[in-house]
Amino acid sequence: MSNDPSLVVLAAGLGSRYGRLKQIDKFGPNDETLVDYTIYDAISAGFKKIIFVIRASIEEEFKRIYLDKLSGCVQVEYIVQELDALPPGFKLPKGREKPWGTAHAVYSAREKINEPFAIVNADDFYGRDSLQQISKHLQSIDNTQLDACLVGFILEKTLSDHGRVSRGVCEVSPENKLLGITERTHIYKKRSGGAYYVEEKESFDLTGKEIVSMNLMGFTSKVLALIESMLIDFLRREGKEMKSEFFIPSVLNEVQLRGVSVPVLTSKASWFGVTYQEDKSIARLRLAELVNRNVYPQQLWR
Repeated sequence: MSNDPSLVVLAAGLGSRYGRLKQIDKFGPNDETLVDYTIYDAISAGFKKIIFVIRASIEEEFKRIYLDKLSGCVQVEYIVQELDALPPGFKLPKGREKPWGTAHAVYSAREKINEPFAIVNADDFYGRDSLQQISKHLQSIDNTQLDACLVGFILEKTLSDHGRVSRGVCEVSPENKLLGITERTHIYKKRSGGAYYVEEKESFDLTGKEIVSMNLMGFTSKVLALIESMLIDFLRREGKEMKSEFFIPSVLNEVQLRGVSVPVLTSKASWFGVTYQEDKSIARLRLAELVNRNVYPQQLWR
């Protein structure tokens, strides 16, 4: 069985803080999206299949943007993350409109994954070195065993000047092994430096030097059975809540708790992304700089 990795692109988010569909918004000099650059880097890093997880409401427009440009470049699959795509015995609660979260998005794509795979957000730019690091690691692991890895980023380099962000804050050993990861959904940048997060109306300081997850993590396909089991437990606990979410960092945490040594990979690349509309101009400027330095061609897809 091939150990060529696949890339799962999480693109079903609502983008409520951004104000529009940032998954398909234009950032590059020829209207490229952020995920265009991620896919370009992924192909050069050895990923052989791209799996988009999207919402039904954007499926037509999403395919219009990506179908032709990626044809002949890489195998592409499109998966719609349906709210009622739940394990047997569970039904969609009446009134639920919010997606179930990133781990459910991966669960939605399970039938298309038989190889090691990495996960990325559609609204983040990870850089070529990040994709190369995780691809190299995934190609070296045994897909018949439960295994995982994570590319970590420094918190202060992932904050927005314009409001809160969500990050998985990692505890990392001196040997660069993951000891734990905690999802913080309300992290703010301090003007004086550092950061803080809010939980149950109480504030807690962060140094800004913490290693955080930006959902660039990799797994063997053996994790899919674990995700389904954890999803069932999650639905039993929180399935009737209208805004509860099943986050992929909790899966990575569980893999580590089961005795798997999870490496935290270091990358030379600089991350950037868009949470708010005000972040767009910065992202466009940084992409333009990369194009001007010939890191990327003026037109990605010829």
